[in-house]
Amino acid sequence: MNEICPKCGLPKELCMCETIAKEAQRIVISIERKKFGKNYTVVTGIDHKEVDLKDLLKSLKSKLACGGTAKGNVIELQGVHKLRVKDILVKMGFPSDRIDVR
Repeated sequence: MNEICPKCGLPKELCMCETIAKEAQRIVISIERKKFGKNYTVVTGIDHKEVDLKDLLKSLKSKLACGGTAKGNVIELQGVHKLRVKDILVKMGFPSDRIDVR
């Protein structure tokens, strides 16, 4: 049977909810220095209610070959990956003009 999306009412294979949600996000990518002088790439501004944060984190970690975690609306990746994260997010469907690299 075809499952129906509860948000838009379309079948799951035609659902555009996540694509529309990606276009509405305002993402900020920055670097933070944490304990023991370790650098972390921090991605903020992604709404975890509209975009599946765990799947996004999993694909970022596998493409960047690093560790990381998701806490609330924040993704922390081990290492300095600012520009590579932006390129990967653009390939995933996030608009490049809505991504701010600091």
